[in-house]
Amino acid sequence: MSPLGKYYVGAAVVAVIAFILPIPSLLSWLIALGVLGAPVVAYFMLDPSQRERLKRARRRGIGR
Repeated sequence: MSPLGKYYVGAAVVAVIAFILPIPSLLSWLIALGVLGAPVVAYFMLDPSQRERLKRARRRGIGR
């Protein structure tokens, strides 16, 4: 499994645990959004040239 896939699985597990634990629902939603939304926010904070370099690096890794 790729490192990115491991991150997504871990984030999903944390989100499920946040909903199972008896904490207020608003807090569990905030935890889920923080864990699952952080990579999206980080991606959009990159400059366009950095995003393009990231896309090229991912494309090179696909053929391996």
